[in-house]
Amino acid sequence: MILTMKSIKIIKNRSDVGAGTRGSDMGVDAIEIAAINQGNKYFNNYEYEDVATENESVYNKVNNSFAKRIDSVLHQCMRVSNHVKVNLQEQKFPIVLSGDHSSALGSISGVKAAYPTKEVGVIWIDAHADIHSPYSSPSGNIHGMPLAAALGNDNLDYEINDVSRGTAELWDRMKNVGVLGKKLLPENLIYFGVRDTEEPEDKQIEKFNIKNYRVDEIRYRGLKTCVAEAIKQLDNCEVIYISFDVDSMDCDLISYGTGTPVPKGFDQYEIMQIINQFVETKKVVCIEFVEVNPLLDLKGNTMAETAFEILDEITKTVKTNIL
Repeated sequence: MILTMKSIKIIKNRSDVGAGTRGSDMGVDAIEIAAINQGNKYFNNYEYEDVATENESVYNKVNNSFAKRIDSVLHQCMRVSNHVKVNLQEQKFPIVLSGDHSSALGSISGVKAAYPTKEVGVIWIDAHADIHSPYSSPSGNIHGMPLAAALGNDNLDYEINDVSRGTAELWDRMKNVGVLGKKLLPENLIYFGVRDTEEPEDKQIEKFNIKNYRVDEIRYRGLKTCVAEAIKQLDNCEVIYISFDVDSMDCDLISYGTGTPVPKGFDQYEIMQIINQFVETKKVVCIEFVEVNPLLDLKGNTMAETAFEILDEITKTVKTNIL
């Protein structure tokens, strides 16, 4: 399948209800401010749309067990899924700028809804595996669960939580956002930079044999070699979604402006190269940026500035290869 897109659409999803720390809902605006301060007219050059949010739910004292604000996260993923699906159906390339990473379930579901007969490949650039479920999560924060929902997997082998019936029903609805059933096969999921996981996640990665290209492996074997290998693994996938969490970058080198910073990550140039090499396959149909949190940035607006540097660069590659 040869993909032909007519234009780029920026989807702004200012939601942080799936996170444990507030502030990533401001990440989209922080990225825009970074562009303005650089005198870059990026955000004037592309059409955009805003996703409605219900961030006020963070004030709700009644929480579902082991899946905080799951009803609001479900609604948000449904909204994001619809935005992505409609834009793809209109042959517009969605670049999604989100708050917390729970939104990725919506984006993946939207891709699958737009291409229901195609196998979807997912490139997950992140310090975290995000493959917990309400049954295994030690925190209950749903930004650590989007891939489990996309895979349709509960990880009951490592169940530590007594999940209520109401939460279980909402979780089942999350697994069916966009289209019924799983959106993704484990062999079509590839991690880049994951280095901060819990045992239930490690066991799922081992069980499903999910490849994780760690930072040290990429630097030892060569970035181009590793990405080419990943591209080969996704030969059977006609469409690819890329999720970029800024905590995949080295917090000591770049910034602590994200909810769960982890050292020994990528630099921004490695991120650009990874994403661009995938985009050059002409299979990529959606890219998402998540977890910029300016409230936690100890260096002014550095994380957002770095994210915008990456965004600006990869957009040029999208324009060259997809449009």
